[in-house]
Amino acid sequence: MSINQVRPRRLSDEIVERLEGMILEGTLHPAERLPAERVLAEQFGVSRPSLREAIQKLVAKGMLVSRQGGGNFVCENLGSSFSDPLLQLLEGNPDGQRDLLEFRHTLEASCAFYAAQRATAVDRQRLGEAFEALLACYEQVGVASREEEGVADANFHLAIAEASHNAVLLHTIRALFGMLRRSMVVNIGGLYAQRTETRDMLIAQHRELYQAIVEGRAEDARQSSSRHITYVQEVLEEARQEVQRTERAQRRNHL
Repeated sequence: MSINQVRPRRLSDEIVERLEGMILEGTLHPAERLPAERVLAEQFGVSRPSLREAIQKLVAKGMLVSRQGGGNFVCENLGSSFSDPLLQLLEGNPDGQRDLLEFRHTLEASCAFYAAQRATAVDRQRLGEAFEALLACYEQVGVASREEEGVADANFHLAIAEASHNAVLLHTIRALFGMLRRSMVVNIGGLYAQRTETRDMLIAQHRELYQAIVEGRAEDARQSSSRHITYVQEVLEEARQEVQRTERAQRRNHL
């Protein structure tokens, strides 16, 4: 029987593993700048040459980008699922908006379920801050813009994804964050125009979802998330049908 000798791991490989873990778990975000080499070496308890070697390995893997005189950054398009041209096609297509809501229905219900099971005290604090920021937008009727409300809404759902501690769910949602945010901005206008009670409904739905997660009620959190997306789908479909009826009536008027 042939047995290979055990070779000691290089310190730089251990640093690579640590940094990759931080990227995977979402501690380091795409396009985020790493701390200065001196600071990071102190935090890891390693020498700067070993840290520099690890960074070079991650640059070669396409995980990091080094900028002359500007530091080291997590690759900006890391985990990007869709190219910009495809995003534009989806965003400009009514069926694409419908498909995105269906996608959110499946994905975010799972995020809510796992967040309720796995959220730490730190996760619950961050989720609470995101929820309060969203409530603040709801309360500023006529003051907060649709853009601000859309960003707060997207940030709340992103915080849920982070609390799920599922790397695939988190990075899928992060890869689509820009598209989700813009979709929410568009949806908010359509929702408020269609039904007068929409703002109160959205507040109640988000509060119900938040409470289910922080109280650890996983199945309730899943169902709350599903009901929220279903409500949005129903109201937007009502708005779409009303637009179609109006256009049809206008065409008859011109005959």
